[in-house]
Amino acid sequence: MNNAIGGVELNSLAKGFEVADAMLKTSAVELVLSRTVCPGKFIVLVAGDVAAVTASVEAGAAKAAHALVDQFAIPNIHPEIFPAIAGGAPVDKLEAMGIIETFSVSSLIEAADAAVKAAPVKLIEIRLAMALGGKAFATMTGEVAAVECAVNAGAAVAGKRGLLVDKVVIPQPRQELLREMI
Repeated sequence: MNNAIGGVELNSLAKGFEVADAMLKTSAVELVLSRTVCPGKFIVLVAGDVAAVTASVEAGAAKAAHALVDQFAIPNIHPEIFPAIAGGAPVDKLEAMGIIETFSVSSLIEAADAAVKAAPVKLIEIRLAMALGGKAFATMTGEVAAVECAVNAGAAVAGKRGLLVDKVVIPQPRQELLREMI
């Protein structure tokens, strides 16, 4: 069962492939994502049990050496994280909408996990650095108070690392926004 997620973010594309290979050879993890992201970075995300993910991330960070930008391992990941990374979870109607924007992929995944654990919200999408200048953002929906609580919790996590760009809560968004997001 995939109850943890981890990642290594690099500033070298070539090194990224080598790191992905090392991470997969280190322990029994599932490759969630391995690709280039803007601006000229490479991200490798893996999932699995906590010990396997932790070992994989440590091996990847060691292999990255000078190319390491960031790394993370989150145990007991909320189950909504994986579908949100994969391209979005189905949402029929927007209630209040929350957005958290960060300067890195790693900080956004940590912030999104904190957000969805803090309040009963539905993650819509986690967009990771493609055509975003290396930034990332997560969108969520739910009742206004829940979205405010979730956004504040996620923003606090990213803010502690100095990687929060912005956070927004829209109490009554127009439904057309949902069509434009997915």
